[in-house]
Amino acid sequence: MEKAALVPSTEKRKADHIRINLEENVQFPRLSNQLERYHFLHEALPELNLQHVETQLTLFGKQLSAPILISSMTGGTAIAARINQNLALAAKQMGIAMGLGSQRAMLEDPTLMDSFSVRAVAPDILLFANMGVVQLNYGYDEEDFIRAAEQVGADGLILHCNALQEAVQAEGDHDFSGLLAKIQKLCRKSPIPIIAKEVGWGFSEATVRALAEAGVAAVDVAGAGGTSWSEVEARRAPDEHHAQLAASFADWGIPTAEALGYAQKAAPELPIFASGGLRDGVEMAKCLALGATLGGFASPFLRAADHSSDAVVDLIRLIQRQLQVAMFCCGAADLAALRHKPLLKR
Repeated sequence: MEKAALVPSTEKRKADHIRINLEENVQFPRLSNQLERYHFLHEALPELNLQHVETQLTLFGKQLSAPILISSMTGGTAIAARINQNLALAAKQMGIAMGLGSQRAMLEDPTLMDSFSVRAVAPDILLFANMGVVQLNYGYDEEDFIRAAEQVGADGLILHCNALQEAVQAEGDHDFSGLLAKIQKLCRKSPIPIIAKEVGWGFSEATVRALAEAGVAAVDVAGAGGTSWSEVEARRAPDEHHAQLAASFADWGIPTAEALGYAQKAAPELPIFASGGLRDGVEMAKCLALGATLGGFASPFLRAADHSSDAVVDLIRLIQRQLQVAMFCCGAADLAALRHKPLLKR
């Protein structure tokens, strides 16, 4: 199959996504991430020095100062280049992980590569490349995906699974058949870890199990409760039919807390990234206690990066400090101890 020609509106679509997320309320109208249902058992005498509470970890051979992931967001347009540079500068300064946005446009139009190229400013961060898994059915193969990761110097490759978003887009790609076999082939060939990621509707237990059997190295559950991409697509729909179609799925999905539970049950040996509506370091601490390795944030970092790298640094510092205080107040001296702290369910 020949590679699909670049849709003329690809760059505009990327810019629309950024604009809509920055200017409009596209959160789930009613469905939450369900993390409010959990709370830590407070320890009035934690027998710890707050300054000695440690948030460091090692993942895929890289040392991180905190289990914070700047989740995949954008690329392929001029404003995305500035945002990614600000995110990468902050990730380097604070020693955390970062994911790039979908790189399909970069493969089809090499002039867009600059918007994804962050290694010059952040040579040592844990960096994840990103491709939409459905493109394996639309003219791309595992060599193309590996090349996308190599071109940005990534340490891992995220495969984003966005079936609902594609289904409600007027220009969406709808053939998601036969992808598990192709994921397995990619995992066998790739020299770097492959991470499967939802985009805000969560993975079921059966899907995580199937992905683990296919050979992925980690799963980002990206559950419901944060940004609703059906709401985003409803706002950029070209006609009333597509607007109504997308809007009808505004509260669709598996909440983040539930998706995390499914992933832990299906693949307890895999690193699990928890994203989808996380608001602060306290919610991230809950996810870590529920078994996550990293907590991913997108919308809060997008808004900060639209201002400056310093604003992103300030937000990272706040999230890390919130995590430390939560660990301190439940008596966890490090991340290993946090995983064994009980969470009470309301």
